[in-house]
Amino acid sequence: MPTRTARTAWNGGLQDGSGQVELSSSKVGTYDVSFPKRAADDAGGTTSPEELIAAAHSACYAMQLSAFIAEAGGTPQSLEVKADVSLGPDETGGGFRLTGIVLTVRGEVEGLDATGFENAAQKAKAGCPVSKALTGVEITLDAALES
Repeated sequence: MPTRTARTAWNGGLQDGSGQVELSSSKVGTYDVSFPKRAADDAGGTTSPEELIAAAHSACYAMQLSAFIAEAGGTPQSLEVKADVSLGPDETGGGFRLTGIVLTVRGEVEGLDATGFENAAQKAKAGCPVSKALTGVEITLDAALES
C-alpha cells in the first residue's frame, strides 16, 4: 500500500506565526494555517489540523461504510458524511487536544433496512482506519437512511 505525504512550512511563533500546508502526494493544493485562526470560530480562509482530520475521517468513513453496506447485501446509492472535529483545552496535560468527533451520515441504500444500515454504520465507525488511528478521541455517530 502507498504512503501519502503532506508538508508544512511554518514561520514565526505560535501566536504571530503562520504557515502553509502542502498536500504533497496529490499536489492538489497548498493551504494557509495560523494558530489564532485555528482557535477562532471563524477560520478566515485558513485550514487547520482539525479540518484536515475531519476531511480524512469523512472520506475514510464513507469508503469503509460503502464496503460494509455491500458486505451486508445492500447497494449504496449515495452517502453524505460529515465529520465535526473539536479542539479544546487539555485539562490533564496542558495545551490543547481533540475533544471529540461527531460523524453524521445520511444514506440512500437499496437492499438494507434502517437496522441493517445502522449496523453497517457502526461497524464502519469501528473499522475505518482513521477511526482506528483516533482511538484516543471520543467518536459519536448519527446515522440514518433517507428515502
